Amino acid sequence: MILGSVAIEEVLLLLKIGFLLLLYLFIWKIVRTASRDLRAPQESMILAPPRSAGPAAPRRTQGGTLVVVESPTLAAGYERPLNSAPLTLGRGPQNDVSLDGDDYASTRHARIEPRRDGIWIEDVGSTNGTFVNGDRLAEPRRLKPGDVIRIGATDFRFEPARER
Repeated sequence: MILGSVAIEEVLLLLKIGFLLLLYLFIWKIVRTASRDLRAPQESMILAPPRSAGPAAPRRTQGGTLVVVESPTLAAGYERPLNSAPLTLGRGPQNDVSLDGDDYASTRHARIEPRRDGIWIEDVGSTNGTFVNGDRLAEPRRLKPGDVIRIGATDFRFEPARER
């Protein structure tokens, strides 16, 4: 009886020692990772102004309009102006342009973002993909006048802002 309890106590002692070793190894990894992060160069969030040859007027983003060409949910000819704010498109109600009845559109499908150098479109992880002029987007792409954007079963045409 005493021999059995001694063996159990030794096993428990070995388990305690193993647990402590794993705990110390875990803490050592955390400290090592934290110290490596502290030694890494930090990126500055302050951006320098762009270098130019001379004083130039700041470029203003030209907006545009998305016009529905064909859609199971939106009326053909529906226009959505593009201004300086990003625009999200998808089946979910939280999107700026909701394609609620389009079964081929993802909940969060695409994002259109005006930038200094034009209007850009980006697929945000949709299942069926976002297409511009029949080509599937693999990376953000700048829109050109007349580009046809396909999101799910909905087709939009990009029209740039008219000059005033």
